[in-house]
Amino acid sequence: MMIKDSSLREDPDLRGELEFLARGCDFVLPSRFKKRLKSFQRAQIQPEKKPVSPPPPPIPRSPSPPPPAPPPPSVNIPRFYFPTGLPNLTVNIDEAIGKVEAAFTKLQEEKADIYEMAKIAKACGCPLYWKAPMFNCAGGERTGFVSVHSFIATWRKLLHSCYDDASKFVYLLAKPGFTYLEQEDFIPLLQDIVDTHPGLTFLKDAPEFHSRYITTVIQRIFYTVNRSWTGRITMTELRRSNFLQTLALLEEEDDINQITDYFSYEHFYVIYCKFWELDTDHDLFIDPKDLSRYNDHASSSRIIERLFSGAVTRGISVQKEGRMSYAEFVWFLISEEDKKNQTSIEYWFRCMDLDGDGVLSMYELEFFYEEQCERMEGMGIEPLPFQDLLCQMLDLVKPESYGQ
Repeated sequence: MMIKDSSLREDPDLRGELEFLARGCDFVLPSRFKKRLKSFQRAQIQPEKKPVSPPPPPIPRSPSPPPPAPPPPSVNIPRFYFPTGLPNLTVNIDEAIGKVEAAFTKLQEEKADIYEMAKIAKACGCPLYWKAPMFNCAGGERTGFVSVHSFIATWRKLLHSCYDDASKFVYLLAKPGFTYLEQEDFIPLLQDIVDTHPGLTFLKDAPEFHSRYITTVIQRIFYTVNRSWTGRITMTELRRSNFLQTLALLEEEDDINQITDYFSYEHFYVIYCKFWELDTDHDLFIDPKDLSRYNDHASSSRIIERLFSGAVTRGISVQKEGRMSYAEFVWFLISEEDKKNQTSIEYWFRCMDLDGDGVLSMYELEFFYEEQCERMEGMGIEPLPFQDLLCQMLDLVKPESYGQ
C-alpha cells in the first residue's frame, strides 16, 4: 500500500504500525489498521486552529459632558422705570375732569382768556403761574381764548400720560413731541410772570427791560437745573432741582425779591448793571478787552482767552466773532461771584482743562499761575513758588492719581 500524503508518513503511530507490517508481524489486525487510518485522515481534513490573539484593551472613553441644566424658572420683574412719573391708581380722572368742567361753566360762554386761566389752573390743582403754559398748550395763543372742549381734550390726554408735576410741566411747555425744555420754551411763562406778578408791576412802564429780565431768569434756570450742560432740561433734571417749588412760591410771595432763586429782580439789576458798564458801545456784546476790565482787571488774559474759546459757551458769536452775549455773561458773573456751587466749579474746571481730558495736570495749573505771578511781581508782591503752592493743593485735594 502506497501512502502519498507526507503528513501520513510522518505520523509516529502510523509509522509504527507499518513497521510491524513490514517485519511480518501478522498479529496486527487489518480492520484495526483501517479504522485508525480513517480517523487520522478525518482529523487532517479539519482546519488547524490558529492561536487567537487577545483582544485589544478597551480605549478609555472621555467622560461625557453633564446634561445641560434646566433653564431657571422665569422671574416676573416688575416695571421700575417710569419716565413720566409713577402712575397713581387712586386718581379718578373723570372726577378731575368734572372739576375743570365746573370751573368753565362759571365763565362766559365757557371760554377762558389768559387771565381767567388762573381759575382753571387752580381747578386742575396746579400752581397759579402754570396758567400761561396751560393756555398756550390748549391753543389759546392762536385764538386768544380756550374753550372748554379744547382744554378738556388737552387735559385728559395729559392726565393719561403724565403722573407727576415734572412730566406735566414739560408736557405743557415743550414743543409737541418733545420731552425736554429749551430756553425759548420758558418765554411765555416768564412773560406772564412779568405781566401779572405784583412784585413786577413797575416793569409795565419799562418794556425795554422785559427781555433783559426774562433772559436773566432763563440763564439762571439753566445754570442751576441743566447739570448736563446740554441746553435741554429733562424731566429728571427738573425733579432733582427746586425750580417747580420756587415757581409755586411766586403765588404766595408778593415781594419777588424775597424769591432769591431765579426770579429776584434785584439780582437781575446787579447783573445787568455790571454788563452795562463793560459794554461801552451798548450793543449787548462784549469782547475780551471789555471783559478784562471786570473787577479791576482781576482775570488773567489766559483765562479770558479760554472764556472766549468755546470751553464754557455755546454761542457761535463767541467762537467765530470773539464776542460774548449778555446771556453768556450771566453764567460768567454767577461763576465768578459764587465759586462754591457745582456749576461754578465745573465752569472754571472746563476753562483750565486745556486738553479736555477731564483732569487738571500740573502743567495746566502752572500755565495759569505763571501769568498771575508776573502780575504780582509787577505790583511789587513776592509770589509763592509754584512748587510750594502745588504741595498745598495736593495736601488739600488728595487726588486719586498722582500728578493730576
